[in-house]
Formats: sequence, C-alpha cells, structure tokens
Amino acid sequence: MKALLLENIHPCAVEILENKGIIVENCNRGLNEDELIEALQGISLLGIRSRSHISDKVLKSTKDLLAIGAYCIGTNQVDIKAASLNGVPVFNAPYSNTRSVAEIVIAEIIFLIRRLYDKINKAHMGIWDKSAENAHEVRGKKLGIIGYGNIGSQVSMLAEAMGMEVYYYDILDKLTIGNAKKVSFLDDLLRIADIVTIHVDGNPNNAKLIGEREFDIMKNGTILLNLSRGFVIDVNSLYRHIISGKILGASLDVFPDEPKDADERFTSPLQNLPNVLLTPHIGGSTEEAQLNIGEFVSNKLLEYARTGSTYASVNFPKIQLPSVKDCHRLLHVHENVPGVLSQINTIFARNEVNVESQYLKTNEHIGYVIADVDKRYNDSLFEDLKAVQHTIKVRIL
Repeated sequence: MKALLLENIHPCAVEILENKGIIVENCNRGLNEDELIEALQGISLLGIRSRSHISDKVLKSTKDLLAIGAYCIGTNQVDIKAASLNGVPVFNAPYSNTRSVAEIVIAEIIFLIRRLYDKINKAHMGIWDKSAENAHEVRGKKLGIIGYGNIGSQVSMLAEAMGMEVYYYDILDKLTIGNAKKVSFLDDLLRIADIVTIHVDGNPNNAKLIGEREFDIMKNGTILLNLSRGFVIDVNSLYRHIISGKILGASLDVFPDEPKDADERFTSPLQNLPNVLLTPHIGGSTEEAQLNIGEFVSNKLLEYARTGSTYASVNFPKIQLPSVKDCHRLLHVHENVPGVLSQINTIFARNEVNVESQYLKTNEHIGYVIADVDKRYNDSLFEDLKAVQHTIKVRIL
C-alpha cells in the first residue's frame, strides 16, 4: 500500500505510516488538478493540507484511493460530496491546533492594542517614539468572539484570565465557559466589542460575513482579527475603514486568495498599512500542533485502511467496531437507497457466508456496511458484492 503526503506534512506522519508497512511518497508543495490525477495512480492514502484541491474529477480518476487525510482543521479544499459518492472517507484534525491558534490570537490582540507594530517599525528606522497615544491595556476591554467552537471557546478562557470582558455569538447554542456572555445577534456583539475576533467554519454562508454594513455598526477604534477563513471579511471594505480610522488595528492570517507555494508572490490591498498584521496562514503552525495533527490524522488513515473504522471521518457514517478473531471483514459502500442490505444478505446466503456480526449506518449520501464473516465462503463473493445495485466500493480485509 502506498501513501502520498503533500505540503510539508510533519515528518512524524511518514514515520507512523512507514512503521505499519506503508510506502510513503513525500512532496513539499501542493499539486494542481492535472498533477494530482497523475500522482494518485497507485496511491491508497492521500495526505494534504490547504493548498491541494481535491475535485470530483480527481476522485474519479483514481481507482486505488482509499482515504484522504486533511492534516489541518478545515476540509473545504475537498469536494466532500464527491468523496462520499466515490467511496473515499475524509479525515481531519479538528482539535489538534486549537491551543496554538488561541495563543496567537491573544498575542496579536496585545500587539495591536499596544500599537507595537508602529513602535517596532519606528525603532528600526531610528525613531524613538515613546508616546502612549492609542496604546491600551487589554484588561477591562470587551472582546467579541464570532464563532464559539473549539478555538473561540479557548480564546475566551485565555482572554478572561487576562481580565477581559468576553462576549460571544454563535448560530448554534453552545455551553458558556467561565463568565463569557452569549449574545443572540451578531449586530449586538459588533456594537458592544472593543475587539472582534472571528472563528467560524468554511460554510459558504459565512462569505462576506463582515462587510460594509457590519463595519458601520462597529465602534470607532475597533480592533479586528480573522484567523478563520479568507472569504469571511470583505477585504476592500476593511481597507477603507482602516484608512478612515474607524478600524484602529487589524490582523489577518487568512485571505481570499493565498499563494499555492512559497515561490508565488503574496499580494493584498492591506499591505503596508499602519497597525495591520498580515501573517501567512500560520495560526496553527507550531511544532506542537503539527506533531499532534501528524499523529492524529495518520492514525485515523491507518485505522480505516486496516479495520474500516470511520469514527473520525467528516463525510462517512461513523462506525467503529471491535475486531473479531478468525474472521474476514467485508466493507460495502453504496448509495443511500432502500434495499441494498437485503441484496447483500441474499448474496451472503448464496455464497454460504456465515456472518459473525454486521452493522449498517447511513448518512445523506451513502450507506456503509461492515460485516465480519467466517473465512470460508465461495470465491465468487467479492464479485457478487461489487455487482449489487448502487454499489460504490467493496473491500475485504
């Protein structure tokens, strides 16, 4: 079995996979669609980060691909529905870099509210500026968090420990941590907050979540941070409000258009503006986070390859069954239509299969069957299962 790892995934991933007998091919950059189609021939496991986009065309071009590991939090770089309908589960690491992102948010808040960007630049130019104008403590300031998930709630705890008043808005009902206060409407949060930090997911409905209207609602002198998705903020509108002074400082780690690799030049209208921090999508880029991600995703890929477990998958029905001794495990992925399990059981009977255990689970697009069967059965079983109507993929472990 072969694995292809792209985009400088942590070396621990190679070690984990190779220790289980997987042949690993490594590439330090993202691949475009045509390159992926060529590179995936004969590859069973694919590891990516955010720069390689896995389309339906890519998925249909390879018969060997078993699973995709997104060595990051988001999976919007993968056509999730297409992956499901091609029988390819996708695994990610939704919790592994939470602390790293939360810490950089706090660091950037302090950096911006103290206007360190300006002071540092002036010192490098030989200007000795000791002015305290527009430099503040974070203690007592109102922090508004948009998106109170794993990262947002961690930011909340760190901010509260520093004496900030924390308010949060989320479209889902979330358990409040500490003394944070839930706000029912985004507009209300924007009116309250001295500092706004965004931690929403890649849902297309979040596009231009913060635009001209939302900037008008904010206080004069608001500080804004975005470490979620590049399309969440209308960058041109942000530019205008920084120039006008309405936004006192801003920090962006994600952008609508990001370079595919280090050789491609990064451009943004926000470059060279005072008190604006631009970082190259490094919110989770710490050794600790990348190690955690490398270990977590690699182990999930191995579990699926070896046992069929999909418990941590973002697109497959979640099944994790204990192994059964002296059995073969049959995995059947099919379109979610009625009658498939009945066909499978008819085939089992025709092929004299003794079923030790069987489990079916479905989601919106697919059904997934795991069956542990006695090792003695007719040689025709595999081909018969592939011939079941609406079958997507069949494996025997």
